[in-house]
Amino acid sequence: MQNPFKGSLNIDFYTNQSTIKYIVLVVAAIIGVGSIIYTTQLVDVLKERERENIKLWAKAVEFTTTADGASLNFITDNIIRPDNSLPVIILDSATNEILTTRNIEIDSSLNTIQAEDFLKKALAQMKTENDPQPILFRDRPGSKIVSIQYVYFRNSRLLRQLSAYPYIQLSVIAIFAFIAYLAFSYSRKAEQNRVWVGLAKETAHQLGTPLSSLMAWVEYLRELPQMENRQDIITELNKDVQRLEMITSRFSNIGSDPTLKNEEVFEVIEGIVAYLKPRVSSKVSFVIDADAPNLTAKMNRPLFEWVIENIVKNGIDAMSGIGKITINVGQESEGMVFIDIADDGKGIAKGKIKEVFKPGFTTKKRGWGLGLTLVKRIIENYHMGKIFVKSSQADVGTVFRILLKN
Repeated sequence: MQNPFKGSLNIDFYTNQSTIKYIVLVVAAIIGVGSIIYTTQLVDVLKERERENIKLWAKAVEFTTTADGASLNFITDNIIRPDNSLPVIILDSATNEILTTRNIEIDSSLNTIQAEDFLKKALAQMKTENDPQPILFRDRPGSKIVSIQYVYFRNSRLLRQLSAYPYIQLSVIAIFAFIAYLAFSYSRKAEQNRVWVGLAKETAHQLGTPLSSLMAWVEYLRELPQMENRQDIITELNKDVQRLEMITSRFSNIGSDPTLKNEEVFEVIEGIVAYLKPRVSSKVSFVIDADAPNLTAKMNRPLFEWVIENIVKNGIDAMSGIGKITINVGQESEGMVFIDIADDGKGIAKGKIKEVFKPGFTTKKRGWGLGLTLVKRIIENYHMGKIFVKSSQADVGTVFRILLKN
C-alpha cells in the first residue's frame, strides 16, 4: 500500500521537511541578498552624485575668490546660494577650526560650548562617511595657494534612508514570516490533534460492536457440550478478545484525557515481555534489569504498554528476528525514571535520527511510519515525559530512552 504521507509526485513531504525548509531558506536568502545588492548599487550611484555636487559647490566657492563681477553674481545666484540638502562643515586646514556650516540645525537652547561639542560630533560623523573636498584659495588665477579649507559633508537623509531600507524591509518580512510560521505550526498541530483524536475515537467505536459480538460468541461456545473437552480453544479465544478489549481501551484513551496512576515500572515491563515472548521469534532473547525493582512512575498502563510494544517490535524488525532486547529501568534524577530499550539491530543513520518520530518515517516497504509518531505523542502529550534516541550505531544497535515522572 502506498504511504499516505507521500504526494502524487512521490515526494515524501513529511520526511523531507528539513530539506524543504532549507530550500525555502536559501531562496529567501537569495532574494534578500539580491535586494541588498541592488539597493547598494543605487546608493553608490546617488552617493557619487552627491559627491560631485559637493565638488562643484567647493569649486564654485573657490572660483568666487578670483571671479569678476558678472561671473560672481551668476555663481552666487545659481550654485552657492540655492539651498542644498547636504549637511556641510567647512574646516580651516591651518587652524583646524570650523569656519562655517550649512544645513545643520543647532538647538537654540544650547550654549556656545554645547554648540561647539555638537558640531565636533557632527564633524566626526562626516569624517567617517566621506572624504573631504578641498577649497584652494589664491590671490588671483594661476597664483600660488594662499590657504586651504576642507568641505566635510554627510550623506543626505534620503541616501541614509535608502541605505537602511533593505534591512528594515527584510526585518519586517522576517517578523511577519516568523509570526506566520508560528500561526501555521499551531494550526497544523491543532489539526493533527483533531485528526488523531477523531481517528482514535472512530477506531474505538468501530471495534466496539464486533468486540461485543465476539464476547457473546465466546460465552456461547463455552456452553456447548461439544466444547467441554476443548476449553483450551475457548481460553485462547478469550485471550484474543481480551487483547481486542485492550486495543479498544488504548484508542479510547488516546481520544480522551487518560488517567495516570503510579505503577511499578519493572512489574509493568515484565508483564509486557511475558506477553510478547510467545508471540515473537524464539531467536529473540529478552533481558530486563532495574536499579531498584520498586521504582514507580505515573502512567496510563494500557498506553504505556502500547509504547513499549511498539519500540520492542521495531527493534525486533531491525534485528530481522534474531538478537537480544535489553530493557533497563533506573532513576534518572529526582522525580524522573528512565527506561532504556536497546536492540542489537542494524541501527539508524545519523542523518535520520531526528526524523524517526515524524509521521511517514519508516524503513519498511509497507510501513506507514506512524508507530513511533504515536509513541512520542503518548509519552510527551499524555504522560508529560520525554522520549528520544539515546544512541545508535550501524550494525551495533539502537537505544531509546523514555523519561517519566514518578
